[in-house]
Amino acid sequence: MARELITSWGDYQSAIDRLLSMAERRICIYDEDLSQLRLESSGRHSRLKHLLRAENSTASIRLAVRNGEPLRRQNPLTMGLLASFNHKIAALETPPGLSHLRDSMILVDDRYGLIRFERDLPRSKLLIDEPEELRSYLARFEEMWREEGSSISATTLGL
Repeated sequence: MARELITSWGDYQSAIDRLLSMAERRICIYDEDLSQLRLESSGRHSRLKHLLRAENSTASIRLAVRNGEPLRRQNPLTMGLLASFNHKIAALETPPGLSHLRDSMILVDDRYGLIRFERDLPRSKLLIDEPEELRSYLARFEEMWREEGSSISATTLGL
């Protein structure tokens, strides 16, 4: 069990890499627009793809964002994952009623997490093997996921 205070953007980026490398079953992300997470970088994209491709895996990824436009317009690799693995990955734009929230979180396998307290600052806490402390964050994520947000799809609906 470990807790670490993150105070720089470099350490924040390193913490993201650490978390993604530990993922075996489930990743839940709540963020403004995913831009600070750099999921399009080759290493992170490869890790997400590897998790989703794993044989005999029930792995899943859920992305909840306050602003879905950057995901739709600037994240073609992540949108490709949504298209290719739509049975294992889902994205949601949270409703306007949650737009006042300014934090972000990455929750991995119900045991690991990175909680950023303010969307414009790197100040965060990294939680390694802390299932008890993560329980409230997981419950909060589930509540946000159940809100009436808009699903983000990789396919365009039309006639």
